[in-house]
Amino acid sequence: MIDSTTLYDCIIVGGGIAGLQAALQLGRYSAHRVLVIDAGKGRSTFCQNYGNILGFPNGISGEELRRIGREQAEPLGVEFHEDRILEAKKEGENFLLKGAEGESYRSRTLLLATGLIDRFPRLPGLVETLGHSVYVCPDCDGYEIQDRKTVVLGAGEAGAQMALILSDRTDQLLYINHESKPFKPETMELLREHQIEYMESVVSQVHYEDTGIINSVELEDGKIIDTERGFIAFGGNHVNSELAEQLGVETLHNHHVETHPRSKMSNIENVWVAGDLGAHSEQANIAMGEGAQAAIWINKTLMKMKRADKENPVHSH
Repeated sequence: MIDSTTLYDCIIVGGGIAGLQAALQLGRYSAHRVLVIDAGKGRSTFCQNYGNILGFPNGISGEELRRIGREQAEPLGVEFHEDRILEAKKEGENFLLKGAEGESYRSRTLLLATGLIDRFPRLPGLVETLGHSVYVCPDCDGYEIQDRKTVVLGAGEAGAQMALILSDRTDQLLYINHESKPFKPETMELLREHQIEYMESVVSQVHYEDTGIINSVELEDGKIIDTERGFIAFGGNHVNSELAEQLGVETLHNHHVETHPRSKMSNIENVWVAGDLGAHSEQANIAMGEGAQAAIWINKTLMKMKRADKENPVHSH
């Protein structure tokens, strides 16, 4: 149980890749009381294998990265608490957060690393293959399908555009429009030009080997389609921008946040944003960099605050 009267120097909302990297950086300053509040689930918990992170040539799962991050940060005094923050507001010079179970949290600075939620159907076998042989990011994992038979499972224009992007990697592509959503006629023509097979059908199951390697998808009519790799692209991902918007943070049309390019601070003073909530390339390694960068500037701000407290002890918090 968190003491609601405690004033933290920084609260990080989100214990994914960006939040943990920021926590590690802030902890190493040995000067601040830092709390990470995490709901326990996020984009990184679904990825079974990140293949493009320096130092992990065989890849590493999101869960393992999160475990390692906590193990690194906790000895530095960083505190962790599981909760889902529903409300955020400014209270005087500080911030007040309220969780799903009614707990309250107070801090001088705030880092929002709340990320996003990918939209995709929870088909049997799909989650088990994510990161191993079924992917979401062509920049991260287009390499993995080079010259392999690949199924793109998606919806409408989003899935069609993913298939077109991947056509540079392999000429063995099938796009299954799982939701039978319409898309532009000119996009259909491009699929034909690139010799990308197309069908509208509901996929009922993903079949895979024990190692998480997909070998086929099963359609609702029982038909089996063999494949070596897969990509998903359904569009409509949910950006977790609610807390940012409650605080007055400006968001783009797609609900991502544009931050200061150097400090990662939002337009609201002492509110930083890092990771997939921000407008960036949505990669784990970039989220790490943003988390570290935000933490550096949070430290600068906190040190100024603490110097001011010493100079004006009557007005310190």
